[in-house]
Amino acid sequence: MTPAEFVAKWRASELKERSASQEHFIDLCRMLDEPTPADADPTGERYCFERGARKDEGGDGWADVWKRHHFAWEYKGKHANLDMAFRQLRQYALALENPPLLIVSDMARFRIRTNWTNSVSRIHEFALEDLVEPSTRNLLKWATSTRSAFVRPMPARFRLPPISSATGWPRLVNGWPGGNPSVLGWSPPTRSGAETTGLSLTEWSRTARFSVRGPTDLG
Repeated sequence: MTPAEFVAKWRASELKERSASQEHFIDLCRMLDEPTPADADPTGERYCFERGARKDEGGDGWADVWKRHHFAWEYKGKHANLDMAFRQLRQYALALENPPLLIVSDMARFRIRTNWTNSVSRIHEFALEDLVEPSTRNLLKWATSTRSAFVRPMPARFRLPPISSATGWPRLVNGWPGGNPSVLGWSPPTRSGAETTGLSLTEWSRTARFSVRGPTDLG
């Protein structure tokens, strides 16, 4: 399905949420050239429609689409209140293993909200018509793909030291990464790590892990 076909079909649709949500998501997968939940996981253990979960305040809830370690997705009918949809989704996010992306949509609008622990949430919002743009489609492809570009941000107080352009590793100053003796250890980037994330080795190097003593600012 081409982006133009997807936009035209769902712009004209007046179907209710229950009648349309799964077909909407399947069409989305086809447009993005991503496997549907049933194609990717026939057992439904890690990727499925209608994932049941216990609400924080009691009672049962259902995520319309759920992919383990990726996202939980709540659909509503056209012109619905997406803020209310997000509040509903958040009630059972913990029972869904607290996925890093919480997504709500009324099939004409999309809102992707990051949900990383100890990080400020960021919102990416766009309309159905925006999907003709590759950069907008990439937001949904990254959300559904195994190679997500929604990389977990590092808290500001643990900023990485400068990266050497020659090696792609943190630059050593006086024997320490960035010249900061509070860095006790760090894991240099590896080619296999870069291939796992789909990033270049230079990009991957910026995600090298550090163990830091106290709330030291590494900037």
